[in-house]
Amino acid sequence: MTYAKIIVDISHEKLDKTFTYRVPEQLRDAVGVGTPVVIPFGKGNRRLTGFVVALSDTPEFDLKKIKDIIGVPTDALPIEAELIALAAWMRERFGGTMNQALKCVLPIKRKTTPKETKLLHLALDEATAKEELVQLHRRARHSVAKERLLTALIEQGDIPWDVVVGKLDIPSAHIRDFEKKAWISVTSSRDYRNPLKGMQVRPNEIELNDDQKKALSVFLEERRTGEDKPFLLYGVTGSGKTQVYIEMIEAVLREGKQAIVLIPEIALTYQTVMRFYGRFGEKVSIMNSRLSDGERCDQFERAKAGEVSVMVGPRSALFTPFPDLGLIIIDEEHETTYKSEQVPKYHAAEVAKKRAALSGASVVFGSATPSVTGFSFVKSGAYTLLTLPSRAAAKALPECHIVDLREELKSGNKNMLSRLLLAKIRERLDAGEQSMLFMNRRGLAGFISCRECGYVLKCPHCDVSLSLHRGDIMRCHYCGYETAAPKICPECGSKYIGTFRAGTEQLEENVAKLFPDARILRMDADTTKGKDGHDKILSAFANREADILIGTQMIVKGHDFSAVTLMGVVAADMSLHAADYNSAERTFDLLCQAAGRAGRGSVPGEVVIQTYQPGHYAIKAAAAQDYEAFYETEIAYRKLLHYPPCGALLVIQILSAYERDADEAADLVFAMLISQKAKVQAAHPVEAQIAKLKDIYRRAIYVKSASYDELVRIKDAAERFTEGNAACRRTVMRFDFNPMYGF
Repeated sequence: MTYAKIIVDISHEKLDKTFTYRVPEQLRDAVGVGTPVVIPFGKGNRRLTGFVVALSDTPEFDLKKIKDIIGVPTDALPIEAELIALAAWMRERFGGTMNQALKCVLPIKRKTTPKETKLLHLALDEATAKEELVQLHRRARHSVAKERLLTALIEQGDIPWDVVVGKLDIPSAHIRDFEKKAWISVTSSRDYRNPLKGMQVRPNEIELNDDQKKALSVFLEERRTGEDKPFLLYGVTGSGKTQVYIEMIEAVLREGKQAIVLIPEIALTYQTVMRFYGRFGEKVSIMNSRLSDGERCDQFERAKAGEVSVMVGPRSALFTPFPDLGLIIIDEEHETTYKSEQVPKYHAAEVAKKRAALSGASVVFGSATPSVTGFSFVKSGAYTLLTLPSRAAAKALPECHIVDLREELKSGNKNMLSRLLLAKIRERLDAGEQSMLFMNRRGLAGFISCRECGYVLKCPHCDVSLSLHRGDIMRCHYCGYETAAPKICPECGSKYIGTFRAGTEQLEENVAKLFPDARILRMDADTTKGKDGHDKILSAFANREADILIGTQMIVKGHDFSAVTLMGVVAADMSLHAADYNSAERTFDLLCQAAGRAGRGSVPGEVVIQTYQPGHYAIKAAAAQDYEAFYETEIAYRKLLHYPPCGALLVIQILSAYERDADEAADLVFAMLISQKAKVQAAHPVEAQIAKLKDIYRRAIYVKSASYDELVRIKDAAERFTEGNAACRRTVMRFDFNPMYGF
């Protein structure tokens, strides 16, 4: 027999509450994970519709208590069935539990109260109402409030409940009294929260250039013929990819379908939504983590109800419950933020392709610097390539200068900014143009260390150094631990304790001293904590309220400021030697994206890249805006070392509050992997890059294989091995396939 685990309320936060039913023989072929089923529930003849989340050959309960599934609905499968099937695929592909996958894809209602609009309607004819008003007035102890309410209803007919209770100051008891007498009727309608309500944007109609028309034509033709390959829209920065997206969406909406547009960061929401809202108006909504639970829930409900047809947002917007999805666009597809760091550790690109397959939608990836993995799919023929080789309106790419910081130091310049960059900033200030300065580190310092004994001040809960912030506060960026900066070394008592000052705050202070006449804005995780933090800074800069914008990588992605003619990359090496195989690719992407912010208006732009390694292939290719030169060098290294996409990589993560348990469990899992005699390479367990985080010890086992499916089999074997193993009972195991970061 086959037994099904079924959830009956997918809107509930506790999705792990399932019920077991038997699958009758006649329904065996019709029931799978995600299938909606009709089941008997509780006592009597009560029937409910639930969704299958798992199937098994062995029951977990007494057979006498297990009931049969009654049937499968014959009408069209609801969107929830598609999302549950997607969750099951994610659980299998990326690890974790089914409950974790369900919470990832389903719009969970977390005790949010729906907003309603109530309307009072006069149910009496005018003559009868006026007669009742006269009778009210004749009473010895007549109610002035009731008279006022009835008078207003006679004059207006329909009045919102809020107006009656608020402006007219009528007690709700009087309203209920009128209802009992059948003088009025009260109707209510769902009032969905709209985060874009009141947005004023001028319509944008832009004529496509020849390259854009060609890209759109190929997309439409392949969609017409039923070709289901994903598309990669490869266009240099400023080439007009967004306008092509808009035309693609227009075509899909004409078919009566809906579209999802993914962007890598919340910081991009403001300008992106402005462009889409200018074309599609109230058909557009947004989804991101800055929305309240009520706002998020309402956007999902609006999508299901057909109130919106285009959803814009970061990774989570991928799970918008559109009933007839026609297009998924992933802009800046190379960005690492599309990889989830929460279980299941999925990549949005892979999930987008699976969801498109389930719903019959098209997928379009777009980037000026495609991921090495994405471009390898183009080379193999798995993706259709669409190209935009030049900037829109024939604008020139910015001129790039590479500054060797070693030579700056030799010449006696110890400032964070090179002489060339200082001169270029002054030129822009004198010309009334804007500049952007990019440094991929927030805070005032990388760390505090003792020059006498070498002691580094670290977080007591995480194996990372503390960063200095204003007010002489040391803060851990991982767990939030804070402490005052010491005056002497806690280890040896030396007074020679100091900071390596290389953060965005320090850069802001430095620039303010050098250019006291400049108006400066800073944009990083510290200045954008509020709900509208990103939008306020970006809109202020767009409105020319500042001359210089300083920030982390959130300022270099996708923004379009026509007055910016200079981009300064203060420290290009910061991401170059991170302990993971993506470091060169990430550095190339950041530099190209940064360079693309300059010269998007009528004045040509310039870029200054400061580095200690001017000869590195990633830096040279970025300065030349030569993606293919970078790709050919990088893919050669990947092939040599069997890294993705020329192989597959799995990190098995072992976590425990007890160091000994973490070590023992990691050794046991490693021994099990060796005994499997699988076609994999497994490295001996090591401490994670951050060996202890929030008082949890972390160990990692790195496993390579030519086959992703082989690594999935290894994941399944590891899960079976640790389940019920006494030595692993105080540990948690997680899986990260083709990781974007080190662990």
